[in-house]
Amino acid sequence: MLIYNITIKVEWVIHEAWLKWMLDTHIPEVLGTGCFAKHQFVRLMEIDENDGPTYALQLYAENKKDYERYLQLHAPALNHTAAHLWNDDMVTFATLMQVVH
Repeated sequence: MLIYNITIKVEWVIHEAWLKWMLDTHIPEVLGTGCFAKHQFVRLMEIDENDGPTYALQLYAENKKDYERYLQLHAPALNHTAAHLWNDDMVTFATLMQVVH
């Protein structure tokens, strides 16, 4: 199993609206692609939140084929929407991890 982890730092000015969008729209759209078996959405703790909170969306793919299908077919449009809505008020980075145990 693979974990596609997207870490997002959000400015306080958009936090409430962004969080609602993540929970009500974005995460359901990502899961609706059928590329991921499950997910976790977490808030990082014990970090500096002066500029805003940091979250991580962890998406679990059964195999690399499902992950790559998401990147090719779905991620461009979903990322474009996020960038259009939230512009420079959030910073993201993604990592791919393999479950070892």
